[in-house]
Amino acid sequence: MAATRHDDACAILLAAYHPALHLLGISTVYGNSSLTKTTNNALAVLEAIGKPEVPVFPGAAKPFCRIHHSAVDIHGESGLDGTDLLPVPSRKPLKHVNAIKEMRDSIMACAPNTAWIVPTGTLTNVALLFATFPEVVDHIKGLSIMGGAIGGEFSDVYLGPEYTGKDGQKHKRVGNTTPFAEFNIWCDAEASNSVFRNPVLRKKTYLIPLDITHQAVVTKDIREMLLYGLNKSGPQPTRLRRMFNELLMFFAHTYDTVFAMKEGPPLHDPLAVAILLWNHADEETRINFDDRGGERWNVDVVLSGEQVGRTVAVSEKAGIVIPRTLDLKKFWQTLEECMERADQATGKLV
Repeated sequence: MAATRHDDACAILLAAYHPALHLLGISTVYGNSSLTKTTNNALAVLEAIGKPEVPVFPGAAKPFCRIHHSAVDIHGESGLDGTDLLPVPSRKPLKHVNAIKEMRDSIMACAPNTAWIVPTGTLTNVALLFATFPEVVDHIKGLSIMGGAIGGEFSDVYLGPEYTGKDGQKHKRVGNTTPFAEFNIWCDAEASNSVFRNPVLRKKTYLIPLDITHQAVVTKDIREMLLYGLNKSGPQPTRLRRMFNELLMFFAHTYDTVFAMKEGPPLHDPLAVAILLWNHADEETRINFDDRGGERWNVDVVLSGEQVGRTVAVSEKAGIVIPRTLDLKKFWQTLEECMERADQATGKLV
């Protein structure tokens, strides 16, 4: 499920071009922009990377019971501002389709314990899927969610400038939308909580919060690697690489402006795809994450008050996996390899 913003574009690239993965489809959801815009963005990204055949199903246009808020200050009016190189999609958005049923049918057509669901936007679609078709919970191999923020001493990362509390004192920020809440979870707190509270689903859920995504900062060196290749001395960058570079430059500017992150923006969503490679049998393919030997967590979402949307994690033996760190060198290398494959597929058009 995608809200198709700047980091979603990189997640789609990784899912579409990693040889160990097969992208079944994308269900779009409201979030940083309207459903119409996020759907158009998904179609445009797929066209740009040479994967126009991947199905895109427009999903939920609003939260369960809250007002939809967008993130124009981070992702722009379109939800994917910053480049003129993104193509106009040749496909029109599908109409009169039930995204939840399409998701169910695509997943159930896979062998049991093989399909993953990777929500990188609000959890409205996935909550509706599990509520409408509970058999999907038993059928999937896992659920990898980019969302939430733990805070405290969970990891040693900068989550944004301090805020002034009601007590007049400065406090460390936890969330990126409010001082307490991350955007994807905050947008539809009720949907998020319904997913986290499912006792069967909990055992096969991986949560990728800001505490780990803020470790994957797109520095100038990383941008140059993705623009020129691993040796940073290749020929003139391709149209595809220039497009991604422009998107990441826009993303870097907004994160600097809003969160005072000078080194670069965190690349949230691709980590929710990368964790699918954690336990891969092939060591060359594997991207290692660290859960401190098997930590598991019960996660609750605050549903009211000033901390609405906050994810509260408490240790629980049969709970959700929330890794603390990952092999960043291998992650960036893997993303660059997928960029190179996309270059090959699109003919390396300059």
